[in-house]
Amino acid sequence: MDIAERLRTGPALPGELPQTLDVDHVFKAAPSAYPNGCHIAEVEIDPDTGQVVIARYIMGNDFGTVVNPMIVEGQLHGGVVQGIGQALYEMTNYDESGQLLTGSYMDYALPRAADVPFFSFTSQGIPTATNPVGAKGCGEAGCAGSLPSVMNAIVDALSPHGVRHVDMPATSQAIWRMIHKGL
Repeated sequence: MDIAERLRTGPALPGELPQTLDVDHVFKAAPSAYPNGCHIAEVEIDPDTGQVVIARYIMGNDFGTVVNPMIVEGQLHGGVVQGIGQALYEMTNYDESGQLLTGSYMDYALPRAADVPFFSFTSQGIPTATNPVGAKGCGEAGCAGSLPSVMNAIVDALSPHGVRHVDMPATSQAIWRMIHKGL
């Protein structure tokens, strides 16, 4: 029984394993409607306070045909700021009885305009064939790109201190402890 037959008839019986996972001849995938891109964050870390400053943020994305550039750029900016907030600030805290301590915006840290740099953005759109307009999704691209780029920049900046991993949120206190461990 070949793979196409197995896919039509259901899962393999125990002990029956397909000889290949290559099912390209069974399913012909349509050109992707998913966006792609590259985000790069440059950070500076004050070793005395552990404060992370995002010095520069560059992104290039492929959203296919962009119908309204202002909306797309606004979604990107908002998503990047959301990702920066998750990477650096946002954390829920509870007391020993389970009471939420960060239940209001007075207690729950969010990024402000002063916490983020101006963004450099380029669009290299390659229209998709999955819809008549050629547009691809863009709604989550800012957040999806900012989380790894910011966190990887922090790990890279802390690598001289032997740091190989940083959990989110990378608060100033957590960063200071990593820099001054053992001192």
